[in-house]
Amino acid sequence: MTLQSKPNTDDVRIREIKELVPPAHVFREFPVGVRAALTTYNTRQSIHRILHGADTRLLVVVGPCSIHAVDSAIDYARRLQAEVARFQDDLLLVMRVYFEKPRTTVGWKGLINDPRLDNSFRINEGLRLARGLLLEINDMGLPCATEFLDTITPQYTADLIAWGAIGARSASRTAPTATFASPSTPSAPHSHRITSCR
Repeated sequence: MTLQSKPNTDDVRIREIKELVPPAHVFREFPVGVRAALTTYNTRQSIHRILHGADTRLLVVVGPCSIHAVDSAIDYARRLQAEVARFQDDLLLVMRVYFEKPRTTVGWKGLINDPRLDNSFRINEGLRLARGLLLEINDMGLPCATEFLDTITPQYTADLIAWGAIGARSASRTAPTATFASPSTPSAPHSHRITSCR
């Protein structure tokens, strides 16, 4: 066998490679303002207090199974934000904003991986859509939760996430549509219960 006829053994199942825009570029395009930063920071502190028994409210992560239309997500966020004040004494409401679908083989992979739902896989476009949406929701004063499936996409969004879940394929077969967390008993401040519902 000659050098010219040697078989290819590298990336034999890869159709094409598209470079991702560096996170720093996306951060410059979509910088975090004071309101969004305060929403995320303050909610993280509140969640910490809930899980350690210093806050008796329930943490409620609620929202769509996944985001496929930004306009619909904004509409949902506005409706949820309108309820925050009514329940603030008993509940800490956090919007579920899941951008990726943890498919093992087939099916739509989510807004980040395929934002046009047409198998064009414009990931750079999806990353920008995701960050822009998170900024808009946090700017409303509504905190966000998401599911982290890998170590790449959080580099573009994690600074705007108040609550993160581990990817479903790493934890369970299905992801919940809502999660509630509260101290389990007053006498055990460092234990907590988390209940999921669909």
